[in-house]
Amino acid sequence: MSRAPLAGPTRRAWLMSLSGLASLAEAAGARAAPAAAAAAAPASTASASTPPPSPSPSTHEGVRRGRPLQFPRDHGAHLGTRTEWWYLTGWLAPEQAADSAPTHGFQVTFFRSQVAATDRADAAAARGGPGLPGRFAPRHLLFAHAAVTDLAAGRHQHAQRLARWNGDPATGPDRALTTDADVRLARWHLARETSSPWQAARWRAGLRSDAFSLQGTLLAVQPPLLQGDAGFSRKGPEERQASHYYSVPQLQAQLTLEVRGQRQQLHGRAWLDHEWSDELLHPHAVGWDWIGMNLLDGSALTAFRLRRADGSTLWAGGSHRHAAPGAAPRAFEPGEVAFEPGSRWRSAATSAMYPVRWQVRTPAGRHTVRALLDAQELDGRTGTGTVYWEGVAELLDEGGRRVGLGYLEMTGYAAPVKLG
Repeated sequence: MSRAPLAGPTRRAWLMSLSGLASLAEAAGARAAPAAAAAAAPASTASASTPPPSPSPSTHEGVRRGRPLQFPRDHGAHLGTRTEWWYLTGWLAPEQAADSAPTHGFQVTFFRSQVAATDRADAAAARGGPGLPGRFAPRHLLFAHAAVTDLAAGRHQHAQRLARWNGDPATGPDRALTTDADVRLARWHLARETSSPWQAARWRAGLRSDAFSLQGTLLAVQPPLLQGDAGFSRKGPEERQASHYYSVPQLQAQLTLEVRGQRQQLHGRAWLDHEWSDELLHPHAVGWDWIGMNLLDGSALTAFRLRRADGSTLWAGGSHRHAAPGAAPRAFEPGEVAFEPGSRWRSAATSAMYPVRWQVRTPAGRHTVRALLDAQELDGRTGTGTVYWEGVAELLDEGGRRVGLGYLEMTGYAAPVKLG
């Protein structure tokens, strides 16, 4: 969740706080202040008097129960909140039979996090105090993770990008629109085609790294799934520990994967999460476990838990939506979700021990979650600083039959998630 630290599994923004991105944001802000001041020196007096970009009023709305999600606007960035992510995962195969024999898994995640120092300076300016001058001052970090799992080769490759951004959606190669989904980091992008209806949106994703490239389209065949209470998703025992969170499950994916000069046209299904929040992780939580599963009958299952240091559950939740048109999701209460770890895999790179088989109990039934490849750890210590396990997995019913495929995420096993 997935994905600075939103509590738990709706996750994504939380990843920025994993082992270093929170401090990275702080350092970026500290560097930004003198740099922006220099840019606004007498030679650029006009820049000094130029106000920072002004987000539309809707971007300042806090996370609160009862705030209705509005599309397509809420596909876009929410610059007034601390942290946000767009999280795309799925499985692929060369033919349409990906459900029975997937050959690849993929993850593409874009994060946005407010830079703490510039955020405080802007707040001071709003109270009449000194602010951070200049429209070029970086007020956000944009960063992205991508990974491809080749199941036949037993290979997991990942890449990452990081940039500072002034918050102006109209400038720079690194930016995020506030009116609809369109987030970019140089040659990496995720966007909704504005000509498509939001109920059946067509998305475009693309990235190119030294190790691999991934390009293509994803078609929504179901409307967005509002998680929690109509998109207000609790992540802890206090009401303020929450996010706005929706998913788009059962996306029909058509992607071109290129690895070492070899291209493959792949088909499959994908899952999109979008989440934003002002709240950080509960102080007693060290990490979380999360699943997003596209069931083969067209339904969708989400489940997560936040863990204490002793491995016990601090908070849990999730949802299930049947495939029938117009079916309302069933949101899970904390006591209705249980994760029981099974066999584990040790990372040779970080020595972290990850459960790669789980028993997960929800009101939708009791299921086994099994990683299709154990070695799917993303070790970003040389870049964004994050370490977590994120990989393609299958969902089995009590009879051992595969009933779904999706992604399993586990954080806080290499080191506790740290607050910013």
